[in-house]
Amino acid sequence: MFRKSGYRFSDKDMRKRKSVRRATPCFLLALALLAPAAGRAQELTSRTIRMVVAFPAGGPTDFVARLLADKLKGLLGQNVIVENRAGANGAVGAEYVAHAAPDGTTLFMTTVGAVAITPHLAVKVAYDPIRDFAPITLVVRNTTILVVKPDMAVASARDLAAMAAAKPGTVAIASTGIGSMPHLALELYQASAGVKFLHVPYRGAAAALSDLLGGQVQGFFADVPVLLSQIQAGKIRPLGAASGMRNAALPDVPTLAEQGFADTSADNWYGLLAPARTPARVVARLHDAVVAALAEPDLHEKLIASGAIPAPTSSADFAALLAAELDRWGRVVAEKSIKSEE
Repeated sequence: MFRKSGYRFSDKDMRKRKSVRRATPCFLLALALLAPAAGRAQELTSRTIRMVVAFPAGGPTDFVARLLADKLKGLLGQNVIVENRAGANGAVGAEYVAHAAPDGTTLFMTTVGAVAITPHLAVKVAYDPIRDFAPITLVVRNTTILVVKPDMAVASARDLAAMAAAKPGTVAIASTGIGSMPHLALELYQASAGVKFLHVPYRGAAAALSDLLGGQVQGFFADVPVLLSQIQAGKIRPLGAASGMRNAALPDVPTLAEQGFADTSADNWYGLLAPARTPARVVARLHDAVVAALAEPDLHEKLIASGAIPAPTSSADFAALLAAELDRWGRVVAEKSIKSEE
């Protein structure tokens, strides 16, 4: 026994007190180590996520990104903003994200062009689409569609091909730029038809659409979201979809394949990427939030109404799609000797 200040402590009591004194510094050390980690996690969760779009505000990619960002705010409990970094066929935005910190706060809402077409053009890109990004999920598929003016004397894509066969290199078809998905859709279409159109590239859809309406060009390949309102207003007429399936917003418009033109699928999909080396748990959290957002009825309906088709995938499936598309479009660019205009 041990007596102190009128209290009696047994040997067992003393052993417990010594054990507590030895454990307390270890416990305090653990707390000290855990506190910064918890602080860092809390700081990351509270930080703003920037979703980079490689095109100016107001376009279809920007439209989808802003709808998604708005939903993600509530699902992630973080502020999510869209940041437009346009230029060089998507390379400016892609390079910025590729070199950003891999912490889940800088993401890339990419089109197929920036990661599967631009790297094959005659431009120097400071990123590798496979090495420098962590795929999160495919977001939407955008059907590329062929349209003409309503008064043009053709009823189908076959009729337009016959016109080109009769006058090789004279039927002018517009696209949204050299190396764009609409341009490649045109290349696939004329190769399958065995004819030659006159390709007229524009820097964006607005000027091309204006010239189509004015009669300066005879046809135009572009994404459904870009053209849908004009189609619904009767100002332009769709002839065929460069896709493996019909678009839900235009169910009566047959695909080019249905009209006898094989290998003409040119969906301009959008997907979400993070910088490479972003932790797997962060990628998984972002993936689950995007999938949940796309499943919400109001967002789903807005996308369908715009002509975009929600198409979430697993991260692994998106990685496989990216690799396959990079290979496919690389072959098309090489076969057609397509060179960048920038």
